Amino acid sequence: MSKHYASATWKNNLVEGNGEFELKSGKYQGSYSFKSRFEDDKSVSSPEELIGAANASCFSMALAHTLDQSGFKPEEISTEAEVTLSKTGDGFSITEILLKTKGRVQGIDEKKFLEIAEDAKVNCPVSRALKATNIRLEAELIQG
Repeated sequence: MSKHYASATWKNNLVEGNGEFELKSGKYQGSYSFKSRFEDDKSVSSPEELIGAANASCFSMALAHTLDQSGFKPEEISTEAEVTLSKTGDGFSITEILLKTKGRVQGIDEKKFLEIAEDAKVNCPVSRALKATNIRLEAELIQG
């Protein structure tokens, strides 16, 4: 079993406050605020941005592994995540994550690449943890 740790601190009320987070590895820390979550301000991070990074990273690794296990050599997998935070009822929810991936893989046709990418999207551990969220995939095979 593998365990991973992060911490966060919030000061003041929701609208006027601000927070900081840190990964226990010490390799990444940042700030977050009401504006960065609810007003589309990109001056600091947000929990949704971190979820996007986690999902994109996990998916890319899962896709590379599944390609390799299927007999294809992945040269590069590049994935962006677009996380949508929407008002739902009396609160807010992450309503969708769009993964946009490009894969440079030799010896595979587009149909097989898309099939393997869809499997990786569904089965990577972060996607499994986010089952309540609609996760969509746009995948592109880059040849040459």
